[in-house]
Amino acid sequence: MAGRFITFEGPDGAGKTSVLNALIPIIEKHVAMPVRLTREPGGAEISEKIRSLILDPANTAMDARTEALLYAASRRQHLVEVIDPALAAGDMVICDRFVDSSVAYQGGGRQIGEAAVLAMNQFATDGQAPELTLYLDIESAAGLARIKAHRQSRQYDRLDQESLTFHQRVRAAYLRLAQAEPTRIKTIDASQALPQVVADCTQVLAAHLGPAWQ
Repeated sequence: MAGRFITFEGPDGAGKTSVLNALIPIIEKHVAMPVRLTREPGGAEISEKIRSLILDPANTAMDARTEALLYAASRRQHLVEVIDPALAAGDMVICDRFVDSSVAYQGGGRQIGEAAVLAMNQFATDGQAPELTLYLDIESAAGLARIKAHRQSRQYDRLDQESLTFHQRVRAAYLRLAQAEPTRIKTIDASQALPQVVADCTQVLAAHLGPAWQ
């Protein structure tokens, strides 16, 4: 496809939203193509409806495999309705979470199997993967402390009900992914101050994009 597909990942409290809010204007200054920011779960009308089901704090009875399947279904719709058309049009798609999130949260956090969740999502995406993933890493306790500190400005969802141990399993799964795919996944220390995290992300993007980064 003519466009570029880049994803951002990280455990809860890594600060992806803040980083992306600061980073998107920088990217737009340095690349000639249109930049499309989207998110998962969600990003398309049907996908957003699935998101509301997944994250609703009232849905405590949701089975772990049901959750994983809903994420995959939301991702499929998002891909065919939003991501693929944008890439075909020559846009740069920046996606807040993609398949790695499911592998980490459902495969690792829910302990239903990282390989099984990956296979499920390979079916959902027809094997499509981002060319680059920036993984914002932070220790689980520090990430949860950030969430608690910003509770009033952040929507409380079903995953916020999970224990520290759950979030530690999620981070461990992310670190395994980063170790297994060092060419695609670049790890950023998200415990740093926001300006430094943004600077580190900018450096990785510039190095990866080469001549496309002006």
